[in-house]
Amino acid sequence: MTKSERQHLDDVAQLGCIVREQPAAQQEQDGRAALDVQVGGDHYKNLAIQPVEYIHANNLGFCEGNVIKYVTRWRNKNGIKDLEKAKHFLDLLIDLEQKGGADAD
Repeated sequence: MTKSERQHLDDVAQLGCIVREQPAAQQEQDGRAALDVQVGGDHYKNLAIQPVEYIHANNLGFCEGNVIKYVTRWRNKNGIKDLEKAKHFLDLLIDLEQKGGADAD
């Protein structure tokens, strides 16, 4: 894996995403699916459904997805800090929706 590929994985992990940590060809050889691999901890691995699965299945947007992600992991990762992040994304979503509604009038 190149340095830029590793940096990309590190950047994605900071967003709390579940990503492939191996090239697809090698992943197929060892039989692991992308959802079986988590970069940056194990705070999603024991959940009945991972946030990325729920977010994707329900076609949620960026702010909504982040609210789900932070509320799901707060007890197992960053505590109150994650709840504050969830609140921030909820506030952003409210602001963006209010602006959108005002423009539509």
